[in-house]
Amino acid sequence: MNFEQAWLDAAIEQAEKSWEEGGIPIGSSLVDESGSIVSRGHNMRVQSGDPTAHAEVVCIRNAGRRRDWKSLTLVSTLSPCIMCSGTTLLFGIPRVIIGENENFLGAEELLCSNGVEIQVIHDARCVALMQRLKHEKPDLWAEDIGL
Repeated sequence: MNFEQAWLDAAIEQAEKSWEEGGIPIGSSLVDESGSIVSRGHNMRVQSGDPTAHAEVVCIRNAGRRRDWKSLTLVSTLSPCIMCSGTTLLFGIPRVIIGENENFLGAEELLCSNGVEIQVIHDARCVALMQRLKHEKPDLWAEDIGL
């Protein structure tokens, strides 16, 4: 198994944890230069009532105070929205690995136009998580995506 797959697996575990908690199944991990996962996070909007508690933002919060942001990689099961992309840019995270962007195409263009390297995995598990949300909880999908 390669590093990127292990990092995505960790993000998927977080997405599944959120789903089990009754939340939105999106997860994230943050990785340092050596390939070690330094933090994880999952979408907590439903659980916390905080509309800004997206997986990527929670993951970055969980990383705490750091000085190595510019050497980290953010991994997310879903294409990051404009808020999560903005947070990525704010901290200067140079690389984002995305599990899927079929169900939702976030602000990838914003990231790319600011020099962030994007890698989309097109992982079937990530696609299935969001399809399940859309099918089983369409009201929650609409609330999260803003439809």
